[in-house]
Amino acid sequence: MYSILLSAGWPIWPLLIISILGLAIALERCWYLRQIHIFPKNCLETAFTLTNQMLSSKGGSAVSDLQVAELAQLSPASPLLACTLKEKLSGSSAESALEELQATAQSTWLKLDRYLGALATIATIAPLLGLFGTVVGMIEIFGSQGAINGAAGSPQQLAHGISVALYNTAFGLLIAIPALAAWRGLRSMANQRQRECEEFTRQIFKKLYPTDNAK
Repeated sequence: MYSILLSAGWPIWPLLIISILGLAIALERCWYLRQIHIFPKNCLETAFTLTNQMLSSKGGSAVSDLQVAELAQLSPASPLLACTLKEKLSGSSAESALEELQATAQSTWLKLDRYLGALATIATIAPLLGLFGTVVGMIEIFGSQGAINGAAGSPQQLAHGISVALYNTAFGLLIAIPALAAWRGLRSMANQRQRECEEFTRQIFKKLYPTDNAK
C-alpha cells in the first residue's frame, strides 16, 4: 500500500490529508449529535420540572435565576430550553420571548451544523483531486523523455504507469463516497435533533404563555 502511494505521486498527499480530516469530522459529529449528548437524562426532566414549578408558584418565585442558569449549562440544547424560562422569569411578553428564542435557536442550530459544510466540501472536491492526480500522472507518462524522442517504450511499463496514475482517481472516489454518505447521515441526525429541540421548546412555551398562544 505504501509503495502504491509513493508511485501515485505528490497529488495523492492532499487526498490523504482531506481523508483524515473527513474521518475526524465524521467521528466528532457522530459523537456530538447523539441524542444522549444533546438531551442528557436530567436535562428535559429539569426543564419541565422548573416549568411546572414556575406555573404552580405565584410570579414564578419558586424558580431562581441560578436554577435557570444551571439548566442552560446542561447540554448544547439546554440554552434553548432555558430561554423561555428566563424570559418568563424576567416578566417578558410572549412576543419578546419569541424574539429571544429565535436568536437562541440560531446559535443552537450553528452548533448542530458545525463542520458539516466542510464534510460536504470534502465529498465534492475529493473526486476532482483524484482526477487532477490522474491527469498529472498521464502527463508525466506521455511527456517522458522517451516519448518525446520517439523511442519505443515497453507496453508493460506504459500499462503500469497508467494504472499508477489511475490510483489517484480510485482513491478520490474512495474518499468521496463514504464522505457523501456520512454527510447525508449526519445532516439527517442534525435535522432530527433540531426538530426535537423545536418540539420540546414549543411545549415549554405553550405552558408558560398559554393565553398568548390561544390568540
